[in-house]
Amino acid sequence: MSHNAVLLAAGGSRRLGQPKQLLMRQGIPLVRHVADLMLQTQSDRLIIVTGGNAEAVEAALIGLPVEICRNPDWKTGLASSLQSAAKSLKGSPDAVLIAGTDQPRLTLMHLMQLLEHSVERNIVSQYRPDAQGIPVRLTAETLAKASELQGDKGFRDLWKDNPPLKIQAPELLEDLDTPEQLAEAVKAGWIDQPT
Repeated sequence: MSHNAVLLAAGGSRRLGQPKQLLMRQGIPLVRHVADLMLQTQSDRLIIVTGGNAEAVEAALIGLPVEICRNPDWKTGLASSLQSAAKSLKGSPDAVLIAGTDQPRLTLMHLMQLLEHSVERNIVSQYRPDAQGIPVRLTAETLAKASELQGDKGFRDLWKDNPPLKIQAPELLEDLDTPEQLAEAVKAGWIDQPT
């Protein structure tokens, strides 16, 4: 299925105290690892939105066939990164696969599951009954509504009239926002021991 892809890698990792994009997984920076997974979905374009620690994050991606989109407003939250991606993809009719860099258990299978369903529907990952989020696959029409978002709000408020399909992915609830979560990810072998 023809699609574009967006990797959200602009966060400042304030609570973690170090750039989560640059944590290592089997010797590879996490941002590059996730970019590799997304490239394996055969997307037409892969746009990587950077912001916090932009130079170092972009350096970790050198040599990959990706487009860098630096978000100057990254400190304002998720909405500005989604808006940056929407501007880059303006005019494209294709669905958009969106992922982030803080889910150490994300696999290619998670991404491919999102691409297997009707192109007319938005699809989200369901972590538990009251929690859902990225990775997601959005229709081009939904991504175009990014201008309506503010702060750290994602698309949840935009699809009240057209609820998304949900793919069960409880393991993706585990992320890398705090030092404690990082320690757990290292202990489980999902992330290399920081040096």
